[in-house]
Order: sequence, then structure tokens, then C-alpha cells
Amino acid sequence: MSLPPDLLDILVCPKCKGPLEHRTAPPDPAEQLVCHACRLIYAVEDDIPIMLIDEAKPF
Repeated sequence: MSLPPDLLDILVCPKCKGPLEHRTAPPDPAEQLVCHACRLIYAVEDDIPIMLIDEAKPF
């Protein structure tokens, strides 16, 4: 299952408050939310976005 569209409409990067790209396809097997401004990737685990800056991975 994927994140609901109405949730994706309101989610923003917790660091810069900018837009997030929702990724569900390869190359990464897991669902992710990506902030291009901060260059951070937020994981989605069991349909729950992990929006903690300390847990985000840089790219």
C-alpha cells in the first residue's frame, strides 16, 4: 500500500518546509520522500513517513 494522495498534498520537508518528491519505484526498493533543496531522503516504513531530520539520509 502507498501513502494516500491527500496526505502527500500536505507533507513538506521538516527542515526547509519545501515540497517533497514521493518515490515508490526503483532504483530504491523502499518508498521514500525526497527533499531536493535539503538533499535529504525520508523513509516510509509500514505506510508511516519518518519525518525526523536526524533519521533522514543525505544524497
